[in-house]
Amino acid sequence: MKIPDQHIVVIFGASGDLTKRKLIPAIYQLFVNRLMPDNFAILGASRTQLTDQEFRGRMTEFLPAGDDLNSEFLNKIYYQTIDYDLNEDYIKLKDRLTGLRHALNIPANFLFYLSTPPNLYDIIPENLAFATLNNQSDGFKRLIIEKPFGNSRDSAKALNIGLLKNYEENQIYRIDHYLGKETVQNLMVTRFANGIFEPVWNRNFIGRVEVTAAESLGVEGRGGYYDHSGAMRDMVQNHLLQVVGMVAMEPPVVIEANAIRQEVMKVFQSLRPIKPGELKDYVIRGQYTSSTIKGQKVPGYREETGVDPLSHTETYVAMKFYIDNWRWAGVPFFIRTGKKLPTRVTEIVIEFKPAPHHLFDNSGFSMNKANQLIIRIQPDEGILLKFGMKEPGAGFKVNQVNMDFHYSDLTDIQLPSAYERLLLDCLMGDATLYSRGDTVEAAWNFIQPILDTWSDDPSIPVYGYPAGTWGPYESDGLLEGEKTWRYPCKNLSDDGLYCEL
Repeated sequence: MKIPDQHIVVIFGASGDLTKRKLIPAIYQLFVNRLMPDNFAILGASRTQLTDQEFRGRMTEFLPAGDDLNSEFLNKIYYQTIDYDLNEDYIKLKDRLTGLRHALNIPANFLFYLSTPPNLYDIIPENLAFATLNNQSDGFKRLIIEKPFGNSRDSAKALNIGLLKNYEENQIYRIDHYLGKETVQNLMVTRFANGIFEPVWNRNFIGRVEVTAAESLGVEGRGGYYDHSGAMRDMVQNHLLQVVGMVAMEPPVVIEANAIRQEVMKVFQSLRPIKPGELKDYVIRGQYTSSTIKGQKVPGYREETGVDPLSHTETYVAMKFYIDNWRWAGVPFFIRTGKKLPTRVTEIVIEFKPAPHHLFDNSGFSMNKANQLIIRIQPDEGILLKFGMKEPGAGFKVNQVNMDFHYSDLTDIQLPSAYERLLLDCLMGDATLYSRGDTVEAAWNFIQPILDTWSDDPSIPVYGYPAGTWGPYESDGLLEGEKTWRYPCKNLSDDGLYCEL
């Protein structure tokens, strides 16, 4: 397999949690699997005063204990103290990078990872440009920017404009770790490489599409941040809409970054706007309340540290919407996400329309048990197909059966983490699984009117749901007829009440 050119990875916010728990372990796994070049280096940069050795010591606990390669890897890690607001500190950073690459015989290929608060996403790139660290005449210079990419449509546009003053679009990598999941990537193969799926992936055969991203955790000490964000900004605008884009896109002409991202952009341009007067019929928001889970009292969202006791910030969102194009006209898409739900699971449900001739209606087989293709993104990555089969014996009693595949069954293949895949792609210059600037803005164009309506109309309810349940009862009202959401497991909460806050 081709490996990246020799390079230096610069991680801003290097003393933070993401660096220790995700980025350094991901680069280490690439190193162990021989997917990194012989010559590379990692330069951590943050305000904290640390030496190279002190920084290496902090990273050690997040590497596998007793691994023979630990020392070799740690010797590739360096550290630079920096004040993000000071221009002169970026000159010092440039000098340090020049010294490192000459000492280690590495060309001027730099990947800058912004593992920092969002308020630095414009400051750091501008100061890098001040130090000419955006100049690609002597090697590639790439930026990885974490979510959230703006907290509104206007701020996302402003951030794009600011970045494009000093960088080309192909230098900017807006990361969404959901797109690094193996099963999300496999969507294209499932759809476009299989004759049993490609011809039926449209409005003629699919009755609805459902995407769930459930979290069993609450805000976990991040109440101050989350209370200014909410589920719509935190999950729907980026992760879930990107997944919908992959599900609904037309086949690209080639498997290449711009071709794929252009098809996702077309999906976002086809999203039917949700008007303020019809919001209650298309969007349900909720907030978890206190409950008892497995005998333990669990606090509600408003009781969490840093949260306004009268907060109307949503910890749960369920939506119905339509994609107004030839392939998907009339097919409802349902998405939901929430905190303090019964389990951690992200999955896509493709539900097919029932057979037109109901031969077996009297067999006891419910027509609610439609054929479903379930794509599990996390955990237990895999694919499940549900269909009807005849029970052995006399008559035609039909039962629903499962046919499944789990990536864990491939015992000789290691499943890379999302950050491993995305970091490697960026180092290779492959932006396929990264969001393009115009698609980010298009997603905000769809979401912003909903946020504005919530802000302008305080009468729109926030429904309470006990922690450990599957969200507000009202979310079932988005689904037509007797249909229900797919529930991967039952409620955990001992409190089964619903309420409106």
